[in-house]
Amino acid sequence: MTSRSSLAARLAALLPDLSPWRSSADFRLLWVQGIVTYFGSFMALIALPLQIKDLTGSPLAVGAMGAVELVPLVICGLYGGALADAADRRKIILVTEAGLGLLALILLVNAALPDPLLWPLYVVAGGVSALAGLQRPALDSLMARIVPHEQLPAAAALNALRWQAGAIMGPALAGLVVAYAGHATAYSVTVVTFAVSVLMCRRLAPAPPAEKGQKPSLRGIVEGARYAWSRPVLLGTYAIDMAAMFFAFPNTIFPFLADELDADWSLGLMYAAGSVGSLVLGLTSGWTSRVRRHGLFVVCGAAVWGMAIAAAGWFGNVWLVLVCLGFAGAGDMLSGLGRSTIWNQTIPEELRGRLAGIEVLSYSVGPQLGQVRAGGMAGWTGTRPAIWTGGVACVASVALLAAALPKLLTYDAATDEDAVRRRAQHTEGLDAAPTA
Repeated sequence: MTSRSSLAARLAALLPDLSPWRSSADFRLLWVQGIVTYFGSFMALIALPLQIKDLTGSPLAVGAMGAVELVPLVICGLYGGALADAADRRKIILVTEAGLGLLALILLVNAALPDPLLWPLYVVAGGVSALAGLQRPALDSLMARIVPHEQLPAAAALNALRWQAGAIMGPALAGLVVAYAGHATAYSVTVVTFAVSVLMCRRLAPAPPAEKGQKPSLRGIVEGARYAWSRPVLLGTYAIDMAAMFFAFPNTIFPFLADELDADWSLGLMYAAGSVGSLVLGLTSGWTSRVRRHGLFVVCGAAVWGMAIAAAGWFGNVWLVLVCLGFAGAGDMLSGLGRSTIWNQTIPEELRGRLAGIEVLSYSVGPQLGQVRAGGMAGWTGTRPAIWTGGVACVASVALLAAALPKLLTYDAATDEDAVRRRAQHTEGLDAAPTA
């Protein structure tokens, strides 16, 4: 009996820590809203490159979508970070979510035309990138305000779990929906999910700026960048994530990989496989709440991601490719947990929006450039070489960056000066929003 009880206790310790869900009503609302939004977003995320592929038949044309998205993401991500420190974060989230719904409606109207146009797809892709850049700093910087400091690792794991649930359902169903019902149906689902999301966001509590918040300005953005540059731990999280995504983000050429493996049926599974691996890690993430060395998460997770992507490009069996993509997803989630926890544990409240803007660039610009790299290299060397060489380059770059920024590897939440200071401020209630 004792043996069984001990085993049950060990298994229970692996389950996700639900304390943020129990302690914060806004966290619960954002978590459910995120499930709805992610489901619709991934439907469009799969349908859009597939529609470009159907209209052009060119991997370069699909990869060019990343170039179109890059500039608005950089500009709006930085400005959105400054805006999140100066305005009500709830209003920013609400307005941008409505804007994303309108862009999905444009995709739906275009797909319903007898001869859909190509140029609106790139325009909408750029618009989505701009609105996402404005929204994500407000959304990310809100988390440290609505969740107790000691529950931030658990909140990061639950948010990652939410993202992966949408990432699995969205791509898997999108591939089937596009194949059997067309692009217009996929975009219709996206429009509906954003409408529901807007209604849910209206129920969030107001989130006015901190007392030390300042109006958006170039000077404020530079101040945030200087702070990030002065913190080797933060700098390491940004650099490793960007390098990993630039070299080893081959999602945009998955349609061509499926063709090369003579497995068109596997396209939706390719997009979902990484999320399955992340979901498995998320469902057993209870142990991550008891770990303090989050820098190791960042480095080891990124290295696993690169090695698994390299293996996925090397193997010619579609089932082995799917398994490798699953391991890549688990590595990516581990790295993401480390990044999110370090950011929320160490960044001052008055700089949180601007640093969140830089964070948006670190985990968004890399994939956008990665799409361009993967599409361009696939047109030159072929699909599989473009994937496996990128994975190898990812592992090499992660190793070099870890050696150049050793403080990231030695980061300890219990002793790091910034983490200790933020914990004390949170305990004293300095994160609380100013009263009206």
